Amino acid sequence: MSRSIHLLLALAFAGSLAACAKPATEEYVVVEPEPISSEPVYTGKYK
Repeated sequence: MSRSIHLLLALAFAGSLAACAKPATEEYVVVEPEPISSEPVYTGKYK
């Protein structure tokens, strides 16, 4: 067979393998943001 037919068959085979492959699962991490500033705390009389 000619070289172009071999190339076409190889690409079709690779495409079918890629289409049937399991999709990769992405893992993600949710990070809780820290508060920007803390709330004022009563410490006594006028410090």
